[in-house]
Amino acid sequence: MDHLNRKITQRRLPKFLAPYVFALYMAIVMSFLMSMVITLTEFGYDSNYLMNVMSAYRMAMPAAFVCILVVRPLVARLVALSVSSDV
Repeated sequence: MDHLNRKITQRRLPKFLAPYVFALYMAIVMSFLMSMVITLTEFGYDSNYLMNVMSAYRMAMPAAFVCILVVRPLVARLVALSVSSDV
């Protein structure tokens, strides 16, 4: 088991990439969910639903990734202003 843990640890990315990995994962999840909701709202559910979702997702995912990278500093600042630092 220890051998497996070492292999997983060795495959991890450096810590300085954390904001980019976060943005990537957030973009993957949110753009897929939003593509599903918007496709359902606009076109309804039919035999082409998943094909339409994937078509929307191909455009939404890269856009979401860039948008998350751009707005992340602003959102971090807004959170810092909104949340008490008291423990």
